[in-house]
Amino acid sequence: AGGRLCRAEGLRALWKGNLTACLRLFPYSALQLAASRRLVILFTDELGHISHWRAIMAGSLAGMVATIVTYPTDVIKTRLIVQNRLEPSYEGILHAFYKIYHQEGLLALYRGVSPAILGAIPFSAGSFFVYINLDKIWREPMVHFTPLQNFINGCVAAGVAQTLSFPFETVKRKMQAQSPWLPHYGAVDVHFTGMADCFRQTVKSKGVLGLWSGLTPSLLKIVPYFGVMFCTFEFCKRVCLYRNGYIESPLNYKLTPGVDQSLQPQELRELKLLRRENFESRKSALEN
Repeated sequence: AGGRLCRAEGLRALWKGNLTACLRLFPYSALQLAASRRLVILFTDELGHISHWRAIMAGSLAGMVATIVTYPTDVIKTRLIVQNRLEPSYEGILHAFYKIYHQEGLLALYRGVSPAILGAIPFSAGSFFVYINLDKIWREPMVHFTPLQNFINGCVAAGVAQTLSFPFETVKRKMQAQSPWLPHYGAVDVHFTGMADCFRQTVKSKGVLGLWSGLTPSLLKIVPYFGVMFCTFEFCKRVCLYRNGYIESPLNYKLTPGVDQSLQPQELRELKLLRRENFESRKSALEN
C-alpha cells in the first residue's frame, strides 16, 4: 500500500493530514488528561481511594469528552488523507473546514462520531486496565518502574486497547470519508446509510476480519506513541514530586526523610514557609 501510494502521489503523500493530526494532539491530550483528573477526584471516596472500575470509567468518560470536542479536526484529517494529493478536493485545513461546512452542513463535521464515542470506551478502558495490572507481571510496584518499563507498559496497553476497539475505528473512518462531493464517493469500498449499516456492509463484503483491516499500520503508529506518552507522563510526575520535596531525585521514588507524604503540595509549601519563619524568628531572638 505504501509503495503504490508513493508511485501514484509521491513520497509526501505518506504525510497527508499530518499537520491537522499534530494540531489536534494538543487540545485532545490536554482535555483528556484534565477531564480524567477531574473525574477521578469526583469518583474518589471519602478516604481518598478509587476502585479500578471507577478509574476505568473516569478514563473512558475523559476519552469521550476529548473525542467529542475535537472531532471536527479528526474528520478534516481523514478527508485530507483520502483525497488525491495531485488533484486535491481541499487546499488545506481551513479550506476543508469551510467546504465541508458549506457543502454538507455542520453535521458532516460530526459524521462518524457515534462509533468514535463507542470506540473510546473499550480503548480507554482496555488501555487503563492493562496498564494498572502490569505491576503483577513485573512483580514489583509501579513506583519502582524504570523509564524503559513504563515505555513497554504503554506499548502493551495501547496494543491491546487498539486491537479491541479497532472495529469502531474502521467504521468511523469509512463514515468520515464517504461523501457525495468527493471523487468516487470518497473512495470508500462499501456504501452505507449509517453506523449499523456500515458494520453490516463491511462484514458482508469483507467478512468479520474486514473490521480489522489496517490494524497493522495503526499499531505501528499508536504503540510507540503511547509508549513515549506514558513514559514521559510518569517521568513528569516524578519531576513534580521532586520539586515539591516528596522524593530525593526525579529518577526514582525514594522518599525524602521527614516529609509527610499525606500533605498536598500547597500544604507542604506552607509548612516549609512556616518552619522558615519560625527558624528566622528564633535566630533573631538569639541574636538579640
